Amino acid sequence: MYDIVRPFLPLILQGTLVTLTVGFCALFGAVIVGLLGLWGSSSESRLANRVVLYYTTIVRGIPDLVLMLLLYYGGQTFLNQIGDSTGLWGYIEISTFAAGVGTISFIFGAYMTETFRGAALSIPRGQIEAGLACGLSQHRLFTRIIWPQLLRYALPGIGNNWQVLMKTTALVSVIGLQDLVFNSFQAGRSTHHMFMFMGLTFIVYLLITIISGILIRVLENRYGLQVAATAE
Repeated sequence: MYDIVRPFLPLILQGTLVTLTVGFCALFGAVIVGLLGLWGSSSESRLANRVVLYYTTIVRGIPDLVLMLLLYYGGQTFLNQIGDSTGLWGYIEISTFAAGVGTISFIFGAYMTETFRGAALSIPRGQIEAGLACGLSQHRLFTRIIWPQLLRYALPGIGNNWQVLMKTTALVSVIGLQDLVFNSFQAGRSTHHMFMFMGLTFIVYLLITIISGILIRVLENRYGLQVAATAE
């Protein structure tokens, strides 16, 4: 078994690195989108409220694979059609990496929006009112009172979203990005040992999940203690 896998280990490791890179970049993008969604959902603007509501409803109601294919192929075609009709730009080719990261960020931004919204509702309203009464600016109110507690309450949801997001990164293989799944599939097809390489992929994803779970629990405990100490 090892003799079969050994020649493809560099390819598997390279694919694992691509998968992790896509995951971390998509997580960062999803957090940014989620915070923007929180701002929109808590805004006094009815238009912003509706945009966030439609966004989260549509994204959570459409399969991830459909969105991946739609945004990669349809989005690229749409941009090029606009460029041809207006003459503002030439042919645009979206890289598979950018398409994968952008799509997953867009998808999980909807889940992060709901995660942050639920966390924000858990913050005692009296603390925010007290901060405003003390004359804190909006920036200091957010950084000193809202953000530490928001992150604390949102950490379990962020951890859960991260676990699901990592599994979703496997979809980038469909659009041709050479991630762990793509490279394992190529190795299995060339050696006629598909089960072996898919089993190896299973183990790698499982290890990522286990390590992520441990790190998330450490962050939850540490950040929870910090916030509790600050409150005291």
